[in-house]
Amino acid sequence: MKSKEGKLIVFSAPSGSGKTTIVHHLLGQKGLNLDFSISATSREKRGNEVDGKDYCFISLDQFKSHIKADEFVEWEEVYKNNFYGTLKSEVERIWAEGKHAIFDIDVVGGLRIKNKFPESTLAVFVKAPSIEVMEHRLRARSTDSEEKIKERVAKAEREIAYAKDFDIVLINDKLETAKKEATALIEKFIFSS
Repeated sequence: MKSKEGKLIVFSAPSGSGKTTIVHHLLGQKGLNLDFSISATSREKRGNEVDGKDYCFISLDQFKSHIKADEFVEWEEVYKNNFYGTLKSEVERIWAEGKHAIFDIDVVGGLRIKNKFPESTLAVFVKAPSIEVMEHRLRARSTDSEEKIKERVAKAEREIAYAKDFDIVLINDKLETAKKEATALIEKFIFSS
C-alpha cells in the first residue's frame, strides 16, 4: 500500500466523546472530498447500524483469517473477542476514487495509522469536557447495558492518556463549535500540505 494517493484523517476518542457525529458532519462537506473508511468488526450490530455502511460485520473466524493473511492496515481487539480493523482494500478503494480517507476508530488503531503513514495522516483526538459528560452521553444513547457503560468509562480513562500522541486534541464541549473547528483543521491539512 502506498500513501501517495490521498490523505488519511483519523478521528479517535473514547466512546461518548462525539467523534462519530463530527465525522458525519465532515463527510457532508463536499469540498473536502472525503470518504468514510468502513472498519471491519467481529462484534454484533447495535441499534440501526447497517452492514457495509457503519461497519463491515464479519465473524470472529473471518476476522482472524484476515489477520493471518496480513490484509489489515491496523487491527485491535478492543474488547474481549470484539475485534476492529481497517482492511487495506478499503483504503485502496477510497484512494482509487481520488478521495481522502476519514476514519472513526479506536485510539490504538488511530495511532497505528499515524505511525504507518506519518506524513499523510492527520490524527485528531476528540475529547468530551469531562468523564462525567461522556458517561452522561453514553447513557443518553440507550444502546448499552449498565455493565457495558462501566466498561466504556473505565476504558476511556485509559485512552485519555494517549491524547498527547495525537496531532490535535479537539474538545467537544459545544457540538457546533467542535464541528466548525474540525472542518477548519481538515481544510488546512488537505489544502496546505
